Amino acid sequence: MTISTVLILAIVIFAALIFTLTNGLHDASSVVATFISCGAVNPIHAISLAAICGFFGALTSGSAVADTVSGIVTIPTEAALLKVLLAAMIGAVVWNLITWKFGFPSSSTHALVGGLVGAVWVARGSAYILWGWSELIGPSHQLLGVTKIVAALILSPALGFISAFILQLISNLVLRNAKFSINNWIKKIQWLMAGLLAYSHGANDTQKTVGIIALALASASYSGGQTGLIWIKGFAGAVMFVGTLLGGWPIMKTIGRGIYTIRPIHSLNSQLSSGGCIVLATALGAPVSTTHVVVGSVAGVGGADEFRMVNWKIGKEIIIAWCITIPASAIVAAMVFYLLRYVG
Repeated sequence: MTISTVLILAIVIFAALIFTLTNGLHDASSVVATFISCGAVNPIHAISLAAICGFFGALTSGSAVADTVSGIVTIPTEAALLKVLLAAMIGAVVWNLITWKFGFPSSSTHALVGGLVGAVWVARGSAYILWGWSELIGPSHQLLGVTKIVAALILSPALGFISAFILQLISNLVLRNAKFSINNWIKKIQWLMAGLLAYSHGANDTQKTVGIIALALASASYSGGQTGLIWIKGFAGAVMFVGTLLGGWPIMKTIGRGIYTIRPIHSLNSQLSSGGCIVLATALGAPVSTTHVVVGSVAGVGGADEFRMVNWKIGKEIIIAWCITIPASAIVAAMVFYLLRYVG
């Protein structure tokens, strides 16, 4: 490797880890939002639990999600790809910081996909993006590439809503004559559910960074095998840990209080629904947004309990933020690439 290749490789890895940090601010905030807002735990303990469980999730995750993310790019793994990846990461980071600043619980996965699409498109053209349409309508009907990611991002919050809605209806029926003191038990159970949700978040979301870094290393003709993969997971998990500890308080406020008035049973059901959905997605290799799933589950428990009391207006604002994330991060990544191609 030349000195310039090593330098840009280091910058790409650094940018990927910064993206992971902003991901921790974003999605980890949604992991503990209901846990805190229902009064089950204080913020420090909740954030600490999420950080620790998320770190172990990152270390023990597989590679299915990472393979899906890196599979979007069909450009040959050569040094020229490094600038494309750098532009993609910068586009995603910039959008994450903007939405975090204003408290919009947007999707870090959306931002990453948008960054990759925008950078690859201006670098080589749309033909070098694995869209997945032909594979979907072909004889095998496979979900691959961008199509698989978009399908997962659309279906996962819907699944979170439906499962949380059903859980809340069942809870209302089973606990209709329960004493108020049962909330103490529900709050204790939430520690386990919040840990599961944080673990699943770490297992799914850090794989996105792992996929990008692995692709960058391959582009620089470096292969560390399984040992290298473990180190990548460790670094990504550690950075996610820090991002979680920093906390995304504006997003916590939006999800925990802005959509529906959360009580302990609502928090428990939304955690169980969200955690189950993300574990399933990780097993299927589908990169999903923890924020998407949690917002869907919170709306689900609220809809099952008191439909008219759900703040659907905030839901609309969030959906708007979701819809513009991919094109916005793609535009930023495209502009960054135009600047980078004149460097080196």
